[in-house]
Amino acid sequence: MNTTETTTEAPTGKVDVFEGLDPAVRERTKKMLMYFILFAVVMLFAGFTSAYIVSNVGQYWVHINPIRDLWISNALIVGSSLPMWLSLRAMKQGKPQTSFIHLALTFALGIAFTFMQLHSWNQLQEKGMGWTIDELASGAKAYRWNSIDNLLDGPAQWGVDYTIVQDGTPLNYKPETNQLFASDDVLMARDITLDVIRTSNSASGYLFILILIHLFHLALGLAYLVVNGIRILTGTIHPGDTVRLHTGGVYWHFLGLLWVYLFAFLFLIH
Repeated sequence: MNTTETTTEAPTGKVDVFEGLDPAVRERTKKMLMYFILFAVVMLFAGFTSAYIVSNVGQYWVHINPIRDLWISNALIVGSSLPMWLSLRAMKQGKPQTSFIHLALTFALGIAFTFMQLHSWNQLQEKGMGWTIDELASGAKAYRWNSIDNLLDGPAQWGVDYTIVQDGTPLNYKPETNQLFASDDVLMARDITLDVIRTSNSASGYLFILILIHLFHLALGLAYLVVNGIRILTGTIHPGDTVRLHTGGVYWHFLGLLWVYLFAFLFLIH
């Protein structure tokens, strides 16, 4: 008795659960799976950022002036979307070699973005910005974003590298004594430095989780580019089957938008 298998062995020896489906259904299903994953990530980021904002109402926020290398990294990740789009376009036009070259350029820009990010965060760390790990009395570890006491004691310059704000209004700062005063205390009569240090960054763990998630997605995106490059070279992706290249492109464009959102939230909005 003959039976029809719903799954077949792919050329690589792995089972492709989409084989045997109508091509239009297969393409639509893969696209919908990618969109569902991206929607879940959007909701995750929205939840954590909302929790952070609510937890820090009325508290103190360190506003960092983004350095040049961070802006360069922004240009790299945004610019990498163009060759990604050109790769898909070339493949649809029956030019697999050109498609591979554009994909390789996207990967190179992604690596450049990664290194520029690492360099930028190292620069911020040298000025006392970025992440610190505090050992609590209980023995647990707390991750703090832009520790105010580190900034005040470090080489970062008030007004040039950073300011400290409450509800969007900068505090007053006396550089001679490293003291902070309320925004409406124009005579700088009451020192609130210890209060600011004690109550700031109480919910920065949310940001730590968001940045870790973004790093994880970046690693997946780079791996996805490598896999699709191999698929182009082996003929798995060809002008008649570009859905993997399409979903890879959607993921990469989303990755760029995700970083732009995080950059704006960390350095521009607050």
